[in-house]
Amino acid sequence: MKEKSVAPETTITKKGKHKTLAASYSGQLNMKRFFIYIAMIFLGILAIVPIYLMLVNATRTNAQINKGISLIPGSNIFTNWKILTGRGFHIQQGFFNSLFLAVTTTIVSVYFSAMTAYGLHVYKFKGRNALWGLILLVMMLPPTLGFIGFYQFVAKLRLLDSYIPLIIPTIAAAGTVLFLRQYLASVLSFDLIDAARIDGAGEFRIFNTIIFPIITPAIATQAIFSFVGSWNNFFTPFVLISSTKKYTLPMLVQMLRGDIYRTEYGGIYLGIAVSIVPILVFYGVMSRYIISGLTMGSVKE
Repeated sequence: MKEKSVAPETTITKKGKHKTLAASYSGQLNMKRFFIYIAMIFLGILAIVPIYLMLVNATRTNAQINKGISLIPGSNIFTNWKILTGRGFHIQQGFFNSLFLAVTTTIVSVYFSAMTAYGLHVYKFKGRNALWGLILLVMMLPPTLGFIGFYQFVAKLRLLDSYIPLIIPTIAAAGTVLFLRQYLASVLSFDLIDAARIDGAGEFRIFNTIIFPIITPAIATQAIFSFVGSWNNFFTPFVLISSTKKYTLPMLVQMLRGDIYRTEYGGIYLGIAVSIVPILVFYGVMSRYIISGLTMGSVKE
């Protein structure tokens, strides 16, 4: 039997078609990347411009701010700082109060939520599904729905004008529990827990030394949300706290809108700019753990 020979023209034609298809596919990918980059740049500008304008207004005089928007910083930042701190605006005390509340609530919320998520995912006990359904139900309810009852409960316990009702309720963070349980379901191996138990490790030691480091990216993510939410929280402290010495930074910034500070917009913008610095610093620190957790195990040696 003679083998059939393929004509050289046919081979060249097929190679040309493959090159054309590859070039077309590459062009489509480049076009998609171009539009994605344009969209990302546009969204980045939308996020950065308001913050930049706030920082610019913090350096301008009151008359300059009233004239309109400007992209060029002014030279009135030290005068605005004197206005901000020279009229009873205790920014250091408010900064410390907000930092104490934000750090404390973040630690309490994230740690106990992680422990709750671990218990619901690992241990099989009666009523686990009912408890999980209750957590989901609580997460769907608006936080302000039971605020009147919460205020009455705090008043009966004589805990008004105290940080306790601002810290203790953060243990029950339904959204954090949901996120951490779903993360545990995707990364946790039960063989690791069984091996630790065989080695004689207790349940709390397993959670603190083995499970907690594994879920570091999820912990860092929820810590950012918890810190930002606590730092920017204005309504609850405004209702529960009455002593000026215990005011948080958002409450003090709100005081700048009174009659005395009505025309000092430069000082107001500077106060708002100072209040967002800890959020940026905390995000910069915690984002390292998110990135390190995502890249962990991506390269196999």
